[in-house]
Amino acid sequence: MRGTRTSLALAIAAASSITTSMASAAETDARIAEEVVVTASRTEKPLNAIPNTVTLIDQQELTNQMAATSDLSTILGNLIPSFSPSRQKMTSAGESLRGRKPLYLIDGVPQSNPLRDGGRDGHTIDPLMLERVEVIHGANAIHGMGASGGIINLVTRTPSDEFQQSLRVESNLQPEELGDTLGYNGSYSLSGKMNDVDVLASLAYRNTGISYDANGEIVGFDNTQGDTMDSETINAFVKTGYSWGDQRVQLTVNHYLLEGNNNWLSVDGDISEGIPTTAIEADVPGKSPSNDVTTINLQYTKEDFLGQKLRAQVFSQDFAGTYGGTPSGTFQDPAYGDVVFDQSQNNSEKRGLKLTLIKDEIAGAPVSLAYGVDLLQDETWQQLILTNRAWVPPTKYKNIAPYAQAEFSGIEHMTITAGVRREISELQVDDFTTLYSYNGGQFVKGGNPEFSETLGNIGATYAINEGLRVYANYSEGFSMPDVGRVLRGINQPDLDVESFLNLKPILTENQEIGVDFSGDKFTAQLAYYTSDSDFGQRLNLGSDGIYSVSREQTEIDGVELRGQWFVTETDTLEARYAYTKGRYDSNDDGKVDTDLDGRNIAPNRFNLSWVRNWNDVFSTRLQANWLLDRDFENSAGVVTTEFDGYTIIDASAQLKALGGEFALGVQNLTNEDYFTYYSQTAGNDARNFKGLGRSVNLSYSKVF
Repeated sequence: MRGTRTSLALAIAAASSITTSMASAAETDARIAEEVVVTASRTEKPLNAIPNTVTLIDQQELTNQMAATSDLSTILGNLIPSFSPSRQKMTSAGESLRGRKPLYLIDGVPQSNPLRDGGRDGHTIDPLMLERVEVIHGANAIHGMGASGGIINLVTRTPSDEFQQSLRVESNLQPEELGDTLGYNGSYSLSGKMNDVDVLASLAYRNTGISYDANGEIVGFDNTQGDTMDSETINAFVKTGYSWGDQRVQLTVNHYLLEGNNNWLSVDGDISEGIPTTAIEADVPGKSPSNDVTTINLQYTKEDFLGQKLRAQVFSQDFAGTYGGTPSGTFQDPAYGDVVFDQSQNNSEKRGLKLTLIKDEIAGAPVSLAYGVDLLQDETWQQLILTNRAWVPPTKYKNIAPYAQAEFSGIEHMTITAGVRREISELQVDDFTTLYSYNGGQFVKGGNPEFSETLGNIGATYAINEGLRVYANYSEGFSMPDVGRVLRGINQPDLDVESFLNLKPILTENQEIGVDFSGDKFTAQLAYYTSDSDFGQRLNLGSDGIYSVSREQTEIDGVELRGQWFVTETDTLEARYAYTKGRYDSNDDGKVDTDLDGRNIAPNRFNLSWVRNWNDVFSTRLQANWLLDRDFENSAGVVTTEFDGYTIIDASAQLKALGGEFALGVQNLTNEDYFTYYSQTAGNDARNFKGLGRSVNLSYSKVF
C-alpha cells in the first residue's frame, strides 16, 4: 500500500506537506486532507488557510534525514532548496533563507541574536529533541524582530500518554579513515503521564571525530569560528505539564553545550593555487570554541477565557558563544604587549512575554481575530575573555509590540487574512571606547535611540477546485542591523549612538504568489516572491580580512518549485528547485546594480529524491542535491566571483528488527570532491575548505 502522503509546501504553497517518505507500507492509500496546524504562525490553523509558503518537516522526515547526518543546516538544505548549503562548521554565518537571515526559534523562543549576529543560532539544540520543524518562508513580523528571511521554529517533542522509554545509539565514520573519523552518539529518554501530569526527560551525548575530503585529506578546522569536528555535545531536555479542565501549564527546559576539543590546528590553504585548508594534530592555544545555551519556556493555555482562547508564554534564553583564540590585528594593543593573543565570547540574555487571545466567529460572522502583545528584552555584549576587554559594549534592546490578525472566510473557497503589528523599540548603550586597533581607540557617547514601525500583512488563498489552489500575500518584517558589529568598528572621533545612521532598523517587504496542484498521481507547487529593503544589510569583506556591515538598498527575487510523482504503490519521486537572485545598490544612486555574493545568498539548487517502501519493515531513500554553477557580477557587469557547482548524493535505509529500528545512511555516496559553496564564494586562504567525503552513519533505536 502506498504510504501516507502529506503535501505541505516544502518550498512553495502553504497548503501541502512534505511526504512522509518512509511511512509504513501498511498505512492507508488515501491521501490525507491536510489539516495539520502550524504553531509558528502564533495560532493553530489548517495549512490551507495560511497564505504563506510554509514547510513542515515532521518527526518521520527528521528521522529519515538523520539516518545520514545530524547537522540541522544540512537537513534544511536537503528539504528547502532556497536555504543556503551548510557550512559544515559550528558557525552558520552566511546560511540564509531566501537570501536573508531567518529567525530561529525553539517552541517560539528566539534563538537568533540579531543585535550581534555571531552565526551560532543553528546549534542550540540537538535534532534528537525535536518533533518537527516549521518553516515560514519570507519576511514577516509574526514573532517580532529578526525574521527578515523567514522563521525556523524548532518544535520539541511532547510527552507520551503511556509510560515509555526510548534508547538510541549510533556511530559515524568514514570507511577510508576509520580511526580518527569515528564518532558516536547515545541518547535516552523516558516519557509518560500520571493522572493530569505528564513529563518527558531526555539526555543525549554526541562525540564527533574528524572529517576527510574525497581525496583522503583532513578537512581544515575553523579554529576561530569553531568547528563541529573533534567536538563533544551534551543536551539535557525536560518538558513537564499539568492539565485540568480546559487549562494547561507547561514548563520546558533545554540545556545544550557543544564544545571543541582543541586537538587540531588549522593549516592555511591557497585559493589562487586551488590548495585547500587542512589541519595537523597539535594543541590549540586558548579556550575551546563552544556554544553554551539554556532555554526556559513556561506556557499557559485556557480554551475558554471570557469566550476566547488564551495563550500565554514567558521565556528566557541565555547564550554564550566562545570563539577560538587568535593574534588578530584587531586585538593588538601596546598596553597588553607586543603581540596579543586573545579570543572573544558573544553573550546574549533574552527575557520575554507573548500573550495571545483568539476569538472565533465574532458576533456570529465568519471572522476570527487573534490579538495580543509581545514584550522582549535582549541584552547582548561581546568580550575578549583572555584580556578582559569589552569588544562590543553591553547593548540592551527593549521592545513592546501590540498586534492583531484577522481572518475572513465568508466567501466560498476563499480565506482572507490581514494583520497589523506595532513595534515600539528602544536601544540602550552606555558610553564606551572601542579597541585600540580602531584608529587608537575611539570614545563613543552612548544613548537611547528609539524606533517604531507599523508593520502590515495581507493575504488570501482561493481553492479553484478540489485539486487546485492559488494564494498571494504581502508581509513586512522588522529587524535591527548587526548592532554589535557596527558599534565595535567605529574608528572615527566624535560619534554618538543617538545619531549614528547605521543603527536604523531594517524593514523588509515580502510579496509572493503561488499555486498548488494535487492529483491522484501528481502534486506540484510553484511560487514566485520578491523581498526588498530600501535600507538593508550586507556583510562586506574588507582588504584587512575583517567583515563590516554595509547598509544598502537590496532587492531579492526568486522562484521555488516542487513536484511529486507517486510512481507506484511503493515508489515516490520528488523534485525541488529554487532560483534566487539578489542585488544591491553599490553607489547609492537608488538603483541596485551589483550581485549579492555567497555570504548573503544561496546558490540555485535542484534536489531530487526517490523513496521506496519495499515491505512493512524495510524502506530506502536516495536523494541528490545539485548546486548549480553561478557567476557574481559587479556594477560594471564584470564577473568578480565564480561558483563551480557540485552534486552530492546521499542514501539511507531503515529496517525494523530486534524490537527496534536500524538505520544506515551514507552521505556523499559517490565521494564527490568539492570545495564548499561558502569557501568558493566567500572564503579566504584560512577558510578554503573542502567538503566532507563519503561518510557512513549506523544507528539503532528502540522504544520500550
